[in-house]
Amino acid sequence: MKTVHMVAFLLLVIGGVNWGLVGLFNFNLVTTLFGSMPALEMFVYVLVGASAVYLLVTHKGDCKVCGGKK
Repeated sequence: MKTVHMVAFLLLVIGGVNWGLVGLFNFNLVTTLFGSMPALEMFVYVLVGASAVYLLVTHKGDCKVCGGKK
């Protein structure tokens, strides 16, 4: 489960950085990297979204600050 957590966390960070770039500079890194492959671009967005949902559901059990494992 630690591997799934780390992959989900990494994808969530990638999504956050991408949204930050869109907000600050109107630059979408995912589209820049995968725009010529729309199916792959959509897959990246789905993975980032699924990672966010996974971390939302499992966060409290994993987080030391929020009352999870000590």
